[in-house]
Amino acid sequence: MSDTTTGVQVASVGDIEDGEGLRVPAAATGLGADIAVFHDGGAYYALDDTCSHGQASLAEGWVENGEVECPLHAARFCLKSGEPQCMPATLPVAAHRVEVRDGAIWVYPGQGAAG
Repeated sequence: MSDTTTGVQVASVGDIEDGEGLRVPAAATGLGADIAVFHDGGAYYALDDTCSHGQASLAEGWVENGEVECPLHAARFCLKSGEPQCMPATLPVAAHRVEVRDGAIWVYPGQGAAG
């Protein structure tokens, strides 16, 4: 069930390996776009899944040191804010709020990332 007020449960803690991402289909997000959920250094982050430079899935990218690198042209995005960290990307991707609750990972599509 998708409810942008209460969030969408996308996985359980342990389902996403550290340094990996998971694509959540648009049908589950209720947002009309896929969202990628990342696990980096014990924290979880969510960004729009499609790179702002090319049509590539960020969930398939490389996650390291608070960034995800697009698998197509190596643009990097900050996991906290979605801001591009290098060329060729110049536009950010949306960041979404993530919460870990009762062993589950919840994403709040359309709600900006906290902090």
